[in-house]
Amino acid sequence: MSDFNYNRDYNSATYHSGEVSVAAEQTLIRNVYLWMCGALAITGLVAYYVSSNAPLQYAIFSNPVLFYGLLIGEFVLVIALTAAINKISALTATLMFLVYSVINGATLSSIFLIYQIGTIATAFFVTAGTFGAMAIYGSITKTDLTKVGNICIMGLFGIIIASLVNIFLKNSAVEMITSIIAVIVFVGLTAYDSQKIKQMFWNAEVNDTTQKFAVLGALTLYLDFINLFLQLLRLFGNRKN
Repeated sequence: MSDFNYNRDYNSATYHSGEVSVAAEQTLIRNVYLWMCGALAITGLVAYYVSSNAPLQYAIFSNPVLFYGLLIGEFVLVIALTAAINKISALTATLMFLVYSVINGATLSSIFLIYQIGTIATAFFVTAGTFGAMAIYGSITKTDLTKVGNICIMGLFGIIIASLVNIFLKNSAVEMITSIIAVIVFVGLTAYDSQKIKQMFWNAEVNDTTQKFAVLGALTLYLDFINLFLQLLRLFGNRKN
């Protein structure tokens, strides 16, 4: 799946110095969350559509080349969007983000085949509540969360390594422990990323570059949400018989 398609190089984009009004700052930050929610909605709709379309479902999951091609495509899109954010237009950045959300929806459609619909809904609402609380905390706290973010990023790399090793071990205990740690990591990253996004606007001018940053910020929070949701679903989800 796309659990760890992560890139958090916030300094890859260069932003002009200057001050923005409080109203402009709030508008830009609101755009981050609007784009994030819009992408989540697209992902959910695509995932449900694919899971309800037997021929399309079969075409994706019975063809390893197509399935892994989609996963690689997701990873490439995230890397390309982050690396080329200075060179592409705001429209191109937005389209790349939306394409990513569509592809991710197609690959995530497997959760509807594995888990009961009720447990998926429960995991989603728990994720939404947790994510919302941590995003608000990260936005309003006066505490610098940089150390928390750095620890969580190191924890993320540990989770990736443990998950790769467990592909061969197939140890359920390791999987559970990894998922528990992953939940903690993504909760921390949500707060850290929310604070970082707000801080990045403080010395930015309102121009095409900051609009592209809004898309990049939305992508970061989108990934936090998706990964937190998947880990909670793995921990508490009821599988179909």
